Amino acid sequence: MAATESLSGPNDLGERERAAVESLLYRLADDEFVIADRYTDWQVRAPTVESDIAIANIAQDELGHARLWYDLLEDFGHSEPELIWERDPGTFRHSTLCELPFAEGDWADAIVRSYFYDEAEHLRLAALVDSSYPRIRDRVGKIVGEEEYHREHAENWLRRLVSGEEGRERVQEAVDELFPYALTLFEETEDDEAIDDLGLRTRTLSAMREEWIETVTGTLTEIGIDARAPETDEDGQVLTGELPDHVGRDGDHTEHWATHYDEITNTYCELGRDHAARLMEDPDDE
Repeated sequence: MAATESLSGPNDLGERERAAVESLLYRLADDEFVIADRYTDWQVRAPTVESDIAIANIAQDELGHARLWYDLLEDFGHSEPELIWERDPGTFRHSTLCELPFAEGDWADAIVRSYFYDEAEHLRLAALVDSSYPRIRDRVGKIVGEEEYHREHAENWLRRLVSGEEGRERVQEAVDELFPYALTLFEETEDDEAIDDLGLRTRTLSAMREEWIETVTGTLTEIGIDARAPETDEDGQVLTGELPDHVGRDGDHTEHWATHYDEITNTYCELGRDHAARLMEDPDDE
């Protein structure tokens, strides 16, 4: 799928163009924001000092990436409190993979989740490099390098964990639990046809999902983990029975999300804030 001619700036987009851009940005931003906060659950709890520092750095990176995407949503008149701190949790569009609480004390859960997510993120970012929306193209380059480190970190730990019998069993359990939720990263919404038609990304979700499945099942099989590819229909769409009950992209989340969102926004609410302090410079001001 080749990118179309570059779209105009945010103030010159038509209704269909704006809806497609916003839909894509919300998914990008919400995924990064929510999984980053989940990663913070592991700070000072990871198995080694090095891994503790690494997961903290990865969480910080993902929050920075979320900020880059939310910043583009501000182009359309949304404020930061409206986008995050005062938002109805039912309007978040992240994959439910991102919101699940980690199995208590199970580092394999964190690593398998990170591996699934980072392999998907690798494909998603590659499909945005030549996006027809210049503001997206400008941000991708700031993210790719850091995401490659995340991907390498996850795969290295994955191979390390399966070197022992207990670690292999824990990885298998995490794969069995998380694989269906990882598939929700590629679930379509009503705006995806426009996203593809407008060239906002250069590959469809179904094409990326197919490559993702091939990559992760290949790696897992190589290291002795069973990962069954999901069944699809004649159009290549994953059958409903292969997906979890809640996918997130449609606003339908697991029972854990409301509690998680309350935890994220607790300090903001307790302090009676009506705005959020800027922790990073606006990239457009650099």
